[in-house]
Amino acid sequence: MDLLEKVGTSIAAKSKEAVDKAKILAEVASLKGQIAACEEVIKKNYLEIGKLYYEEYSDVPDAPFEKQCTAIRNARNGVLELQEKIDELKGL
Repeated sequence: MDLLEKVGTSIAAKSKEAVDKAKILAEVASLKGQIAACEEVIKKNYLEIGKLYYEEYSDVPDAPFEKQCTAIRNARNGVLELQEKIDELKGL
C-alpha cells in the first residue's frame, strides 16, 4: 500500500468517526430535549397540584402546609399593596 492509499484510508476512517460522533451528539441533544419536555410536564403538574391544594386548604386551620399557605397569602397581599403604589404613582 503506498502512502496516498494510507492517507486516504486514514482520512476516510477519521471522517467516519467524526460522522458517528456527530450522530451521537445529535441523538444526545434530542434525548436531552425530550428530558426537558418531560421535566416541564412534571413541573407544570406539580404546580397545578400545589395550586389546587392551596385553593382547597389555605383557610383550614392546622392543615398541612399551613405555613406555606400563609406565606402565599402574605405575598399576594404584598403584590396588591405594591400594585396600588404603582397605580398611585401613575395617577390611576
